[in-house]
Amino acid sequence: VVGFAFFFCFVMSTGSYDYFQFVQQWPPTNCRVRNKPCSKPQPLQIFTIHGLWPSNYSNPTTPSNCNGSQFDDRKVYPQLRTKLKRSWPDVEDGNDTKFWEREWNKHGTCSEGRLNQMQYFERSHNMWMSYNITEILKNASIVPHP
Repeated sequence: VVGFAFFFCFVMSTGSYDYFQFVQQWPPTNCRVRNKPCSKPQPLQIFTIHGLWPSNYSNPTTPSNCNGSQFDDRKVYPQLRTKLKRSWPDVEDGNDTKFWEREWNKHGTCSEGRLNQMQYFERSHNMWMSYNITEILKNASIVPHP
């Protein structure tokens, strides 16, 4: 099984990026690659969100760490928090809020002209629901080995 599955969703913008990379990860492989135990004894058997990254055609790793409003935990309202704990968990350390904070401060701040913090996380969760990589692979008879 591949460590990370990249799904590219192209969104044109007048900002400093050309599109978003919607990145999902396979938790069991992610933990093995980093040679550290997963935060859960039995890693999740579904793809989860790793991030929504504004990117450029000339250099897909940029931009990052933009000037913008820093992560505000109060903006992750209770219903959204419940959704993100399923779709965007921190499979390595188990601290979901810190993971969301790192992703927002590194990538989300760069998309702030288009998506505020709440929209950034809501959009990511909605994309995860709409593009269920686990089901897409399962429907193609691609399933993990026990």
